Amino acid sequence: MLDLDRLRALNAVATYGSVSAAADVLHVTTSAVSQQMAKLERETGQKLLERYGRGVRLTDAATLLAAHAERILAMVEEAESDLEAQRGEVVGELAVAAFPTAARGLVPPALRALAQQHPRLRVCLREQEPHSAVPLAVRGEVDLGVVQDWFNVPLAIPDGLVKSSLVDDVADVALPASHPLAARSVIDLGELHGDAWIAQSPGAICRDWLVHTLRSAGLEPRIAHTADEYATQLALVAVGLGAAIVPRLGRCDIPEGVRILPVRPALTRHVYAIWRAEAARRPAIRAAVTALRASAPTLTLAEAG
Repeated sequence: MLDLDRLRALNAVATYGSVSAAADVLHVTTSAVSQQMAKLERETGQKLLERYGRGVRLTDAATLLAAHAERILAMVEEAESDLEAQRGEVVGELAVAAFPTAARGLVPPALRALAQQHPRLRVCLREQEPHSAVPLAVRGEVDLGVVQDWFNVPLAIPDGLVKSSLVDDVADVALPASHPLAARSVIDLGELHGDAWIAQSPGAICRDWLVHTLRSAGLEPRIAHTADEYATQLALVAVGLGAAIVPRLGRCDIPEGVRILPVRPALTRHVYAIWRAEAARRPAIRAAVTALRASAPTLTLAEAG
């Protein structure tokens, strides 16, 4: 009889490429993973790991068994989900990953509601960008991901994940108060021809979207400064160093010297929840999505301009 914990250890080694990485993910020691692998080798009568440079790699037998392990663990997760659904209770643990502005502006009231309504549910939040949250959800390291994409730059969601819309979030342009267009009530992006921009680091979803959107508006983006936190971007805007695009969800305080203007046509991003299909029947998943959706409307409408 194959032991599930040992299959889980093998699956982690296969997924992350090393015993130490698997130990980090499983929150155990490297020695514990090595012992599980040694026991699995004895159970199967097959050598599963072989030395490769300073690390290890899977043998053909291990690769075959790891593929079965992934399916077995998915079936176990589905069975646990079905049992939880049959019981109908919102209990247990729920790991949630959310991108920064959602982690600040959307998740906290949802977690408060869950704690009040379902005290036997323990929720752990991890702040993660969407490109990180998606693979975490695929691998089952988090139960629920809160991710976002822009309507003109969609985020790829792999097979095996379910998604559900939470809210559509509008973004505005932030300009220095001294900018010639700062007194306007609404602005077209094309009017900012030649302006310097402040954006996230290269590779971030919002940075890639900004470059794509500006080019679609006939502007060649000139990214003068890079800052991942919107509060830092606004501080740079306040002293006249450029313009920035700032979503309304989770918006921080607007400093003196900054003017926030709606953009025509509106710049909108889609915020949604993702989870593994095997866990779709879990009452905890449904309760969390309901709480997130309930916390969304006032958060986006409160900053209407």
